[in-house]
Amino acid sequence: MSNKPKPRLLDEVRQVMRRRHYSIHTERSYCDWIRRYVAFHNMTRREDLSGGAAKIEAFLTDLAINGNVAPSTQNQAMNALVFLYKRVLNVPLNEEIQAVRSRKDPRIPVVLTVDEAARIISLVEGVPQLIVKLLYGSGVRIAEAIKLRVQDIDYGYKQITVRSGKGGKDRVTPLADSIVPQLQNHLLKVKLLHEQDLSEGFGSVYMPHALERKYPDADRDWRWQYVFPSRQLSVDPLSKVTRRHHVDPSVVNKAVRSATKRAGISKRVTAHTFRHSFATHLLQRGADIRTLQALLGHNDVSTTMIYTHVLQQGGQGVRSPLDDLHA
Repeated sequence: MSNKPKPRLLDEVRQVMRRRHYSIHTERSYCDWIRRYVAFHNMTRREDLSGGAAKIEAFLTDLAINGNVAPSTQNQAMNALVFLYKRVLNVPLNEEIQAVRSRKDPRIPVVLTVDEAARIISLVEGVPQLIVKLLYGSGVRIAEAIKLRVQDIDYGYKQITVRSGKGGKDRVTPLADSIVPQLQNHLLKVKLLHEQDLSEGFGSVYMPHALERKYPDADRDWRWQYVFPSRQLSVDPLSKVTRRHHVDPSVVNKAVRSATKRAGISKRVTAHTFRHSFATHLLQRGADIRTLQALLGHNDVSTTMIYTHVLQQGGQGVRSPLDDLHA
């Protein structure tokens, strides 16, 4: 019988998540929720984790009532704790978890007019401008844009393939003709940077799941490189390999905030606002809701329906009585 000590709980969580190829962001999020759950119940031993269903229910209810968290936040906490019990502890949760659910009405997204989008984009410079053009022109999320690989861009079919988007699904979305020259010029510079990295003994890139073992040399292949690489090399927190990761999304959001201020636009604009504007403007141009759902990668069409509010200009599609005074 082995006397090897059992790893600490969070270390074991990380091991299981890495075997299952969860992203580093999900790993950090789940570990944070598990840490908060343990602290909430003042747990000091593994035995304290018993009776999981009731304890999870109490924790989630507290998040809803005292934490006033959004439904998506409560769901994320739920997913983290179910993962802990089912995948790490191998303890089935046979009882139904009936926590008080967070009830927050979905907020109507901030949407730019076509003129406002053009003004802001014109004031964003360099690589952030190119990324913002993709957000608005293709409707991708900021996380999807910065993770694009060279081979995901198809100039012939004028489309971008989003790999493992939200929910782990692939999808295609349009590539604007107007962005192609700027994108190709950008990639010429990226290729030179990649060749320089290779000459200095670097040049590898993170490969999803088991592809690094299946294709041993693919991590240095040009086709697999990030379209928007970071300026600096860094150590991969999982593999400890020195690589060039993709650009950080904060760089784009900072550039958007600065450009919005200079444009004199009072709306609260972030990088994600351009995805909202992409969806809204397509609807205004006559796109059907199911097509938009596919382009955005929404699992449920009800999520996409939030954009239909802008088709009712004036608020629920009515005319203000004040305007009748000047008719």
